[in-house]
Amino acid sequence: MTAYIIRRVLGMIPTLILISMITFYIVQLPEGNFFTILAGSEASGTGQDTAQAKLQAEKYGLTEEPYIQYWKWVKGFPRGDFGYSFGEQGDVLPIVWDRMLYTMLLGGLSLVFMVVIAVPLGIYAARRQYGIGDHIFSFLGFLGLSMPSFLLALLWMALGITVLDIDVGGIYSSEFQGEPWDAAKISDYIQHLVPPAIILALASTAQIQRIMRGNLLDELGQPYVTTARAKGLREDRVVNKYAVRVAINPLISVMALEVPKVVSQSTIVGIVMTLPTTGPLLFSALRDQDIFLAGTILLFMSALLLISNLIADILLAWADPRIVYS
Repeated sequence: MTAYIIRRVLGMIPTLILISMITFYIVQLPEGNFFTILAGSEASGTGQDTAQAKLQAEKYGLTEEPYIQYWKWVKGFPRGDFGYSFGEQGDVLPIVWDRMLYTMLLGGLSLVFMVVIAVPLGIYAARRQYGIGDHIFSFLGFLGLSMPSFLLALLWMALGITVLDIDVGGIYSSEFQGEPWDAAKISDYIQHLVPPAIILALASTAQIQRIMRGNLLDELGQPYVTTARAKGLREDRVVNKYAVRVAINPLISVMALEVPKVVSQSTIVGIVMTLPTTGPLLFSALRDQDIFLAGTILLFMSALLLISNLIADILLAWADPRIVYS
């Protein structure tokens, strides 16, 4: 297993290099650059004249060929230099890292919610196929799949403001702005963290519950389950120890694919609920052609996907002894 992990990690390096080339090419596709867009922003009152914009673009190397800009960007990676953000006016790495930490915390909490809720519901629905509970959870599952996350975020904010009379936007309430961290602020932070995590998880929870139900129904019809029952094993032991352990294997791979979905959905949810996720930052970077900031966010998101797939493969080997990586 150790040798397999090392090979996978080493294999990520050329993959990330290729991804960095593709992402940098994509963010370079629109015409112009950050300063030409800034020069034309007359409505905001921050516009610059064309000559000033050209001088700024030359200063930061934006008038050079794309491959030269790319080389200047990637050669700083080994020393932690991911370029300069023109819009945020600072080094890219600390700006992105703060957003990535919150995004990973929010996404990790969403994944925990998915597993804790979806797996037991899927098992319950499979063991009571076509029963009242199965129909109820199936209806709720289809309802969760059909409702976009940004609509759920709007509904929660409307409910919190008009009915519950609580502060539902941001990462903590307004009275804690600038205050030191204590028990009250941590509690308020958690209260603001849990609702968006649940909102991001609801659609995926419904999908995973349906997948778990279908997988378990397939396993319950297998000969080894019939044999276990014939030997007199209790039904709970047959289902939970044998059938569920096999049925959950495809679910682990699906969970790895939920990571980019959660990150992408956090874009609109972050805008609606004013959350410091990478989504709103990436949106503004792409809109303003802040190339180094946008490229770094996309690169970090790709690395997160590669790492989540590696973790999923390791968990598969742990859950199923039949899987051997050689």
